[in-house]
Amino acid sequence: MITILCAGSRGDFQPYIALAQQLKKFGKQVRIAGQKEFESFVNHYEIEYFPINVDIEALNIDPRMLEEAGSADNPLKMLLAFNKMKAYGEYTTKEYYKACQNSELIIYHPGLTIGYFAAQELGIPAVLASPFPMHKTKEYLSVITYGKSKPTTINKKLSYQMLQVMLWMAGKGSVRSFWKKHFGRLPRDFGSPYENHNKANQPALISCSNYVFERPLDWNPHIHQKGYWFVEEKDDFAPDQSLIDFIQAKEKPIYIGFGSMAMMKKHDELGELVVNAIRKSGKRAIISGFGKPDNLTDDIYAIDGIPHSWLFKHVSAVCHHGGAGTSAAGFRAGVPSIIVPFSNDQFAWAHRSYDLNIGVKPIYVKNLSADNLADAIIVACQPDIIAEAKAMGVKIQSENGAEDCAKVIIDLLEKNNVEN
Repeated sequence: MITILCAGSRGDFQPYIALAQQLKKFGKQVRIAGQKEFESFVNHYEIEYFPINVDIEALNIDPRMLEEAGSADNPLKMLLAFNKMKAYGEYTTKEYYKACQNSELIIYHPGLTIGYFAAQELGIPAVLASPFPMHKTKEYLSVITYGKSKPTTINKKLSYQMLQVMLWMAGKGSVRSFWKKHFGRLPRDFGSPYENHNKANQPALISCSNYVFERPLDWNPHIHQKGYWFVEEKDDFAPDQSLIDFIQAKEKPIYIGFGSMAMMKKHDELGELVVNAIRKSGKRAIISGFGKPDNLTDDIYAIDGIPHSWLFKHVSAVCHHGGAGTSAAGFRAGVPSIIVPFSNDQFAWAHRSYDLNIGVKPIYVKNLSADNLADAIIVACQPDIIAEAKAMGVKIQSENGAEDCAKVIIDLLEKNNVEN
């Protein structure tokens, strides 16, 4: 059994589902451990699931703290929010440790370092699987400062120290507390584990295209970045006929959706703003996650949710919040990106798409208006951006990131079996 520890939003789970799909193709039994609310989503792909069921009322956790952490516009705010929820961290750490039992290998999200120490305690390999580049390099800034700081030698070094410290501190206290209660001691070599993934039996895997951020030459050879990890959707998906009719009626529409970001109460006015921007741009659009705004017109089609792998093939541009998974899907589709970042690494994908000329200049959500969103939509439809985005899509489609990274894990297990 291979156990994958995951956390975050629906978009955060998708790369790990893709990796699990490929491991299953190699004949491995795989399960994903994560929040209870994503159980049916993961099960839909016929992946076994270990639900981390947290009763926030019993633990006396203010739900607004979870929302605050998820919408933080910098890692420090996210860390401070999570540090206010000590009981939440301790409980989930205990449950994630339980999920690791009876595994032959642990794959863990960088925000769940319990996976590293659990594997160490159980005497099995630990594989770090990150949805973004996170290891130290002199070649470019980390995803928490890219586009927001000048890329000097000192800033590059500091940006990775900051990224790794923030990720480590987010779970450090919970791991320490759980370990002392459960074992009466700290884990062996207790400390940030990310740079410890530097040998064949303890590799790191990165879900990122080498055409978006090229794999740095100064990484150790056991950090594997072979392309994005895309979910293989089931063949049974059938969109509503009304949506197909809308898409085919006139010129291709654009897509606008901000994922879980739009569902937060402080952003509940976004739907009306988006509709006004579409009107000003003169374009047709499919909007997702805003319900049914009162000011809808015949040139706007509202949906609740749909696989990006299907929808993005049928639109002329994609406007979204800049989540790593959504950004990857937009890049692969070969259409221009309009990214409105809300928090954390979303700023990096927004700035990177602009630097590669496959997207427009980022609009930070705090500066978002109907006027500047309408202007961005118009700019995204310029021929040079359309051509660059199309070329990027072809390149990304040539990579097989999930399959190639799954092979790294299979090779590791086969080597261990021979040695044992």
